[in-house]
Amino acid sequence: MNDALIANLRAQCGGPRDGALLRFSLGNALLSAGDAAGAMPELKRAVAFDASYSAAWKLLGKACLAVGDTEGAVDAWQHGITAAQARGDKQAEKEMTVFLRRLEKQA
Repeated sequence: MNDALIANLRAQCGGPRDGALLRFSLGNALLSAGDAAGAMPELKRAVAFDASYSAAWKLLGKACLAVGDTEGAVDAWQHGITAAQARGDKQAEKEMTVFLRRLEKQA
């Protein structure tokens, strides 16, 4: 199922429906399939399309962390918190703040 979903989403990239939601969906599917390295560029494209997409920043941070890129995760979550605050997305802001605190405790 996930392979078919990923293939379908990839087929739409570069077309008229390409945008933040498509790239977020593809990144999410790749991350769910265990391909964090493949998810990262798609999630970066999602936030390039829409820098205020706090959910994409949150997922990008998770993908970065999964591949061992702690600095990338911190950067993504900091951008995500800023985006969430600007949009009034309190839940995403709280989640990313917790993720950052956990990283600080590990360091």
